Amino acid sequence: MSDLLKKAQIYQEERADKVQDIHRPEFHASSPVGWMNDPNGWSLYREEYHLFFQYHPYSTQCGTMHWGHMKTKDFIKWERMPVALAPDMSYDKNGCFSGSAIENKGEHILMYTGVYEDCQVQCIAIGDGVNYTKLEQNPVITGQMLPEGCSSHDFRDPKLWMKDGIYYAVIGSKNQENDGQVVIFKSKDLKKWEYVNSLDQSNKRYGAMWECPDLFELDGQDILITSPQFMEAEELEFHNGNGTICVIGTVDANSRLIRKRIHTIDYGLDFYAPQTLKAADGRRIMIGWMQSWDNYITPEGFEWSGIMSIPRVLSLRNDRLYQYPVREVEAYRQNQFTKTLTVEAGNSYIQLIKGRQIDLILKLEKAECSYFEMKLACGEGKYTNVTYEPMEDTITFDRTYSGLHKDVVCIRKMKIDSFHDEMEIRILMDKYTVEMFIDEGKYTMSSLIYTNLDFDGIDFITDGKVQLNIEKYDIIVQ
Repeated sequence: MSDLLKKAQIYQEERADKVQDIHRPEFHASSPVGWMNDPNGWSLYREEYHLFFQYHPYSTQCGTMHWGHMKTKDFIKWERMPVALAPDMSYDKNGCFSGSAIENKGEHILMYTGVYEDCQVQCIAIGDGVNYTKLEQNPVITGQMLPEGCSSHDFRDPKLWMKDGIYYAVIGSKNQENDGQVVIFKSKDLKKWEYVNSLDQSNKRYGAMWECPDLFELDGQDILITSPQFMEAEELEFHNGNGTICVIGTVDANSRLIRKRIHTIDYGLDFYAPQTLKAADGRRIMIGWMQSWDNYITPEGFEWSGIMSIPRVLSLRNDRLYQYPVREVEAYRQNQFTKTLTVEAGNSYIQLIKGRQIDLILKLEKAECSYFEMKLACGEGKYTNVTYEPMEDTITFDRTYSGLHKDVVCIRKMKIDSFHDEMEIRILMDKYTVEMFIDEGKYTMSSLIYTNLDFDGIDFITDGKVQLNIEKYDIIVQ
């Protein structure tokens, strides 16, 4: 074990237990101490689910990247593990960037991006679920193995898998036209790799660099998810800056993705770098980082920064990616509340339900109004708005009055289907997280609020009448 890795492990153990648990999310993975970003190595190994992550334990700001580590058996209760990787080699001295993991023949194989000087290279570490050793042959893939003109500076985030005895990896890159792309490499032994092809490219439309790619098959189609940087907005489908996209299609014999459809994965303010795994029961489960590079809102005084989304089960319906919280969260439901009522203009419903660790399912059967608004985390003039406008077919999330003291993006809209017989809005809140799933996960919105935890009121407001079925639970993990 290197001195840098030992130092990080000791620091985490000394500091993490002192972080006030009252501020921690109850059923979401969060940073033990210091900074957390992209999920890495999201994988099944020895009947447990391992989550690694970009980690800088020494401050709540992004720094020289390590790999933090935790694991779970049910996607809800998380066990902290020792730091897995530190930037302790010449080829990763400026950071162990994002990557992935698989199990093969009892070994846990990690593939990550090493950063040094102005180069990004791909590296392998192998371990037993606790301790990991980097290969002597590292780096196993370098920028010199890309076609002429491709960037060796923007070349990162390998997603590894194995098929028919061959290892494959998709990696984010930039091509000769300085355009975001995802490339494929293959290997027989993890040590010697060869370039295959460019799977897909931005074509100057979907951002200038494609980070954190993931390629998998789902319901008979090939799915590429990736996180473009430097996006430009297109109506309400794509927003400016760092986004997430899903490309649905078919990978042909030349390892090129023939597109069928592209859409945003999550329309919220805080969702990036999602990664998937195949669960033991066959479900494809995705997890993402609930923050944005351009919207840092961690409160002063916090000793940790970084929360992951609830793990979500993916499905494909009518060429669209659906996502819904894993069913395991339902085992932690308590204090069921159900009620059917007509929400009418001029009335307050603030005394009806409350909570900041809740699973709230709303079913709208009639919406005779121009808007229906939910106020979450209400108290002493603080609140967060979720507004549904049936005539515009939009849902708006607005944290302007959540207690923020920073000039950050607070409002985001998404377009949804026109109102039909019944519309479901499911909201998971875990202290500081708000995740919305519309119509069984056809549309999702994930955002953070750091409102005082004492403020837990929920209210409903409309300018007309809304027929509403409410089902609400507290989520308690002991």
